[in-house]
Amino acid sequence: MATRLSFDRAEQQIEVIHGYLSRSYWAEGIPRATVEKAVANSLCVGAFDGAAQIGFARLITDRATFAYLADVFVLESHRGQGVARAMLEALDAHPELQGLRRWALFTRDMQPLYARLGWEAYPHPDRLMVRDIPDIYTR
Repeated sequence: MATRLSFDRAEQQIEVIHGYLSRSYWAEGIPRATVEKAVANSLCVGAFDGAAQIGFARLITDRATFAYLADVFVLESHRGQGVARAMLEALDAHPELQGLRRWALFTRDMQPLYARLGWEAYPHPDRLMVRDIPDIYTR
């Protein structure tokens, strides 16, 4: 069966999303309630093989000027099939996201995928500041 994408929040399977994120390098130990709140307050796209959720991406955005891409994943058994690329292209084409001035993301290891989709390193790192608490879920 072909992969189906959905922006419908009601279709996002919190148990699958939480299961993946809680063991990911960027959100290890994240509480289920935090995932539920994040999904409820973001524009999310899920990838599905039949009824099973196999991928997910979340965008935090004002839908006018800025978007922050987070929590992109594809289950190991479905990688290498273009699922992540399809989700990212669907977000890029979403009608509510046209005309955004800036998109941002953090990634430790997927720069080649994002570069193929037009992402690049921030050209002015001297302007970028963050507050980073990487172990917040495991304290």
